Amino acid sequence: MSNDLVVNKNDLIQAIEDKSVSDIIKPLVNEIHLFDTFIAGTTHLEDQSVLDEVAEGDKVNLRREENKFDEKAILVQDQNGRKLGYIPEKDNLIFSRLMDAGKLLIGKVSDIQLHGTFHKIKIGIYLVDY
Repeated sequence: MSNDLVVNKNDLIQAIEDKSVSDIIKPLVNEIHLFDTFIAGTTHLEDQSVLDEVAEGDKVNLRREENKFDEKAILVQDQNGRKLGYIPEKDNLIFSRLMDAGKLLIGKVSDIQLHGTFHKIKIGIYLVDY
């Protein structure tokens, strides 16, 4: 049949030969914007110098955390795994449920305001869909 899709194994191997797995998968990833919020708890960090290194556009990791103060706690970390704070408790119910169900959520820094030594860091929360 002339309309059949035919993929030659050698052509496929050559197309992906010099690429990493992330280069191959990246075009298949869709980041769906869910919500905007601010990072809570930045004033309670032991080392607040990490906040000076955060920039608009940075991606931040969101991780569930066992926490005696909030059973739905979501830790916000920079790309090096350093603690930046938390998703505010008033905002984390749905996101904690999504994460507990195995969904990958990330954050992206959208705005930073400095009020004296206080860092007000706004992030968008995104669902990473494959």
